Amino acid sequence: MKVGVIGAGSMGIGIAQIAATNKNDVFLFDTNQDTIKKSLDKLAKIFARLVEKGKYTAQESKAIIGRITPIDTLDNLADCGLVIEAIVENLDVKKSVFTQLEEICSSECILASNTSSLAISAIAGACKNPERVIGIHFFNPAPLMPLVEIIPAIQTKEEIVLKSKSFIDSWGKLTVLTKDTPGFIVNRVARPFYGEALRIYEEGIADFATIDWAMTEIGGFRMGPFTLMDFIGNDVNYAVTESVFAAFYYDPRYKPSFTQKRHSEAGWLGRKTKRGYYDYTDSAETPIPNKDKELGEEIVWRILVMLINEAADALFLNIANKEDIDTAMTKGVNYPKGLLKWADEIGINKCVNKLDELHDIYREDRYRCSLQLRRMVMKSLTFY
Repeated sequence: MKVGVIGAGSMGIGIAQIAATNKNDVFLFDTNQDTIKKSLDKLAKIFARLVEKGKYTAQESKAIIGRITPIDTLDNLADCGLVIEAIVENLDVKKSVFTQLEEICSSECILASNTSSLAISAIAGACKNPERVIGIHFFNPAPLMPLVEIIPAIQTKEEIVLKSKSFIDSWGKLTVLTKDTPGFIVNRVARPFYGEALRIYEEGIADFATIDWAMTEIGGFRMGPFTLMDFIGNDVNYAVTESVFAAFYYDPRYKPSFTQKRHSEAGWLGRKTKRGYYDYTDSAETPIPNKDKELGEEIVWRILVMLINEAADALFLNIANKEDIDTAMTKGVNYPKGLLKWADEIGINKCVNKLDELHDIYREDRYRCSLQLRRMVMKSLTFY
């Protein structure tokens, strides 16, 4: 199949690499031709290293890169069977691109967006034939991260859903099916990992280093929330938080943090600016965490129970099935366990009691317990 990729940034070139590695002819478009050239040069360097490591032969590497054709007009996508858009997170811009694609591509072509936060139904709504529009959301870096969220719009034909899932599965990716709601699975369920950590910091309970230490050393997470936010970029992470908050009609559970907003406004974006929650300059000293075990366990428990609550609510609202929710969190953001399985291990009654304790103390709707968890306790049920 001929595959079109729109946007030659880090995500777009990553998707192009996956498609080309799986022997598809790829047509890569970007409004800035210099961006395409830089991305292809970077890709060539990546493959040179992979050849050195014995992952590919020089011939295989040349063949893969040779399958990616840079194009300077969307008209060159006319013969594609699948086009994936990976451009700026702006709904009006995406709508404009999809209305153009509809006039160019054949009626059999699947039109997909890689958006992480915008409604697929809204993008599809701009099209005359919205039934072939779908969300196919990769995670960065796309060639390395196994998870892909498949998001049908309410207009998407079932046949398109099945074809898209089957095609991405054939690329060796692990797909999960999710309803078209803000944040889909991963960016919705993961909000408390950042939000509750920021809240704990703002209350003066612990500093950045201590919270990160607790979540990695006691919780078993690969990265602490502040290290991860610095890696993602505080501008990007804050924008997603703000977007999800607004999309959920300002539900207090997704309320952004002034700490993150100020870091973003100050240009303290993380690793890419050498300053975020931590200082990444050469002369910077590594902050020392407070390794009080009791404090660490309380930090982990508070953040974890909020994550479990969010995962349970996603199940309650039929965003995805329990297997896909747990798979999304272990394969999309490398959580040490599926959150619903984790809830079973801890005891769902303990989760409900902790959420009620937080709600009683704070009297904030942020800590309301999911009806899913309450009902399960009432009926003595477990997720698995």
